[in-house]
Amino acid sequence: MDRFERIVHLHRLLKRARHPVSLARLIDELECSRATVYRVVAYLRDTLGAPLESGADEQASFCYLGDEADSFELPGLWLSSEELAALLAMHTLLEQADPGVLTGALTPFRTKIERLLAERTTGQTLPLKRIRMIGSGSRALDQHVFRSVAGAVLERRRIDFVYRARSNDKVTRRSVSPQRIVHYRDNWYLDAWDHDKEALRSFAVDRMREISTPSLPVRDLADSTLDAALAGGYGIFAGAAQDWATIHFSAHAARWVADMHWHTQQQGRFLEDGRFELRLPYANSRELLMDILKYGPDAELVAPVALREEMKMLLGLALQAYAVKP
Repeated sequence: MDRFERIVHLHRLLKRARHPVSLARLIDELECSRATVYRVVAYLRDTLGAPLESGADEQASFCYLGDEADSFELPGLWLSSEELAALLAMHTLLEQADPGVLTGALTPFRTKIERLLAERTTGQTLPLKRIRMIGSGSRALDQHVFRSVAGAVLERRRIDFVYRARSNDKVTRRSVSPQRIVHYRDNWYLDAWDHDKEALRSFAVDRMREISTPSLPVRDLADSTLDAALAGGYGIFAGAAQDWATIHFSAHAARWVADMHWHTQQQGRFLEDGRFELRLPYANSRELLMDILKYGPDAELVAPVALREEMKMLLGLALQAYAVKP
């Protein structure tokens, strides 16, 4: 731990402490000698103006006192090397996940962080290229469209756009009040109030074109309303949950499935034979069925009966594709 990190660590330790901190504990926490502790204390108190009081005997203790104790913070940017490295790692992951969309705006911050990190690590360069993030299923995204949509969400502006639905390839012009932008499974979606449909809808940003911003009032909805309408069911499809699906996974698949986050309201338990039972709310069956199909013979959709029959139909159609043709 270097001098800078000892100052930060001491400050945070004293801010959290409800009682004076002993000299022995500081020697252990700061990983240094008694003399170094007193030097760090002196710098924090005399140079940075911390409201720090200390004793001078063998049982010396240290604490923040006075009216300024709660409000005092270190001046400027005080981050440890690990925290700076974590920021760079996050930037690297973002750059790999969505190149060119958000990273352009963050580049100046990255440069500053790299310079600060070099100062704290005596010029050592961290091997950030060893952090790898593999995207799966991400679709091409027009940067101008994304920035326009994100800007409308943050600035609370109404937008009009041309939308080509992926389900039926139908092209329509929509006029919406953006509510929030969602990153889901490596792709971006817009949750918005559709003024023509008079309802909440979710739109894939990569299917939006010809965006304009009319001078019309925007309609804002409460977070609770958005969650009830858009986050109640499984996956990205809108709508409050209509029913609950029960899936049994084999003992082999259970090693992974039991630790996965499927939905905020998911319910799971291990069965006596080692299988794992998972219950999920859903509004639209399409995405749920596709995710279950990925597990093949390791997953059985048990209930409800209508959803089980829908799965059987999908499996039957899949088998037909593999049937021997004359």
